[in-house]
Amino acid sequence: MLHRKIYQLCCDGREVCVFLRDQQRWIERARIIDIEGDLVTLRYETEEEDEVCSWEEMVRLESIGAVTQKLASVPRGNVEPLMTEDCPEAERIRNRYTDSNPE
Repeated sequence: MLHRKIYQLCCDGREVCVFLRDQQRWIERARIIDIEGDLVTLRYETEEEDEVCSWEEMVRLESIGAVTQKLASVPRGNVEPLMTEDCPEAERIRNRYTDSNPE
């Protein structure tokens, strides 16, 4: 089951967070690049002092304890959220009560 889900996340190319059980650490904002047998290749970046480091790490499927992905985010501060009028027509949520009432 986990193997199929990781394969799906690899195909989607989305950012994920992976918990490695054997090392008791999280790898944040990683992309699953490849799955070959029981090896999963992850690519991610870390920030250390004044430099950004890019990493590519191969981990065994059995050492992965959890995989999470961000569904949505909302900026903090004085940002005005999009209202229905600002939203593209294709993304608007229809009010089923007004659509089904022919008045």
